[in-house]
Amino acid sequence: MKASKKTSTLSHDEVRLRHLSDPKRARYAIKLALEEFEQDNDIDMLLDTLRLVAQAQGGLASLARKTEVSRQALHEALSPQGNPRLRTFQSVLGSLGLRMSVRPARPTAKKPARSAA
Repeated sequence: MKASKKTSTLSHDEVRLRHLSDPKRARYAIKLALEEFEQDNDIDMLLDTLRLVAQAQGGLASLARKTEVSRQALHEALSPQGNPRLRTFQSVLGSLGLRMSVRPARPTAKKPARSAA
């Protein structure tokens, strides 16, 4: 009779969660997700990254206490079908040590100064 070997394999999400438990790595992952969102408007990937970071940083219950948004509302907002309010999105980013900013979509060319003639 052969003894069966136990394998200690981790799922992809478990590896991602361990990686994202480091706040520095989590901020970098969110930064990348925001940059990708800026290019392709893939809100699902952005929300997935935020959800995984939230889980890795103590879970949705902990995030709910920090953001003063209910756990259920966070779960719904960060789900693939989610459509978070701007306030919720800002609260989530703030609790993860990030903030939003706005910049022009395209750099605008400076107009030449008028000469006084």
